[in-house]
Amino acid sequence: MSTYPANLLEALRAEPGLKLSQRATKDPGWWPDDAPQNKKAAQQRMEEIAQPLSDLQERLFAASVQGQAAPSVLLILQGMDTSGKGGIVRHVMGMLDPQGVEHHAFKAPTPEESAHDFLWRITKRLPGRGMVGVFDRSHYEDVLIARVKQLASPDILDSRYMKIVDFEKQLAQQNIHPIKVMLHISKEEQYERLAERLERPDKHWKYSPGDIDDRLLWEDYQQAYEIAINRTDNSAAPWQVVPADQKWRARLCVAELLLDTLQQITVPWPAADFDVAAEKARLEATK
Repeated sequence: MSTYPANLLEALRAEPGLKLSQRATKDPGWWPDDAPQNKKAAQQRMEEIAQPLSDLQERLFAASVQGQAAPSVLLILQGMDTSGKGGIVRHVMGMLDPQGVEHHAFKAPTPEESAHDFLWRITKRLPGRGMVGVFDRSHYEDVLIARVKQLASPDILDSRYMKIVDFEKQLAQQNIHPIKVMLHISKEEQYERLAERLERPDKHWKYSPGDIDDRLLWEDYQQAYEIAINRTDNSAAPWQVVPADQKWRARLCVAELLLDTLQQITVPWPAADFDVAAEKARLEATK
């Protein structure tokens, strides 16, 4: 009997004392033998799970529309520039009904946001009942960029890690189920993707000179990610490290994580609040 995708989901889980240098960004040796081995096979798998994904999400949304306290999902995407966050949103979340998806991309905080605690703007964007929320970057920027660029003292950073753990534990109390994904891309692959953006006029809009500034701090960012993951990984909100050098592989991993979560929190279709037989009869009478 096949153990895929269980083996895949287990392998993505961040281990205690995570070292990113020891995690594959491409062709991971732990990739299950019965998992898709190439882009074409992965696309076939994506087509297979598109319907169950859509069905499970629609159940959540329908329950919320009927006023039920339906659970929600929050997909948190983190990764270096070009790691594929936007592609995940388009290709994975694109398989869901958009009316049941809430997407937010966090940029540098506004003056109003900076005047509040760093979690203030995050809390305002949590998904509502029955929704699948997506954060393209998140509250983790306040312990990643802040550490690398020394925008906060060590004491403040320590307090933020603890606040994040408490905050994510509270999500469970609100029936919000987090999926925390670190898209793990290699420095070599990032170079290729940045070079492509510079070569193609249709990709120039994706490029920012600041991408090179951050690339020069690559090792500092890798260390910041390791610290953030190790300090905030827990059973209530575990981290998943997804190999991101191959876009097809990363998208499949996130799709499987999303499907697994939706299967765990599945709800029945809401019962009709009307007499079905009577309504069928009324409809027949309109012929």
